[in-house]
Amino acid sequence: DRLRHLQGAVDALRLHPHVEVLNLSPLYESPAHTRTPGETQPLFLNAVIEVRTALGPEALLALLHRVEAKAGRARRRRWAPRTLDLDLLMYDNLSVTSESLTIPHPRLADRLFVLRPLADLAPNLHVPPPFEATVASLLAHCPDQKQPRVFDAMLRGTGAEGQRAKPPAQDRSEDAQP
Repeated sequence: DRLRHLQGAVDALRLHPHVEVLNLSPLYESPAHTRTPGETQPLFLNAVIEVRTALGPEALLALLHRVEAKAGRARRRRWAPRTLDLDLLMYDNLSVTSESLTIPHPRLADRLFVLRPLADLAPNLHVPPPFEATVASLLAHCPDQKQPRVFDAMLRGTGAEGQRAKPPAQDRSEDAQP
């Protein structure tokens, strides 16, 4: 169950002694990005989680991979169906390229299912090189045509439920249409 896996990830992060979940975006449902144009997969649920952590970027990525594995994710091939996919989109204002990690996420600017929930949390956030733009600017110029739709459920677990971002009004009205 997609929502259960996402909520389990939030719970795992919230319970980790070196991670504090600060904010959760609304949930969005979107078509999967697949290896081949004709390939079909179930719709994905997407959200952005803002955290504060004492872990470095590599250690945080390792934690995300452990959370994925506990949810049953097996890394067999790129863009294969999966129970859970946790990406480290940004880490402070760092630009990092290593064998195992690229920050900011290299496809961040190309994916509406990433930019829409990120914009709900922080539209004016500056995304460091190679992007050098705000989230709102990246969203406005995103080439992705796969529009995510607001999903009728919310993740819980910030410890400050009133801080959770709300989707823009126009997205909610579009979601209500058949």
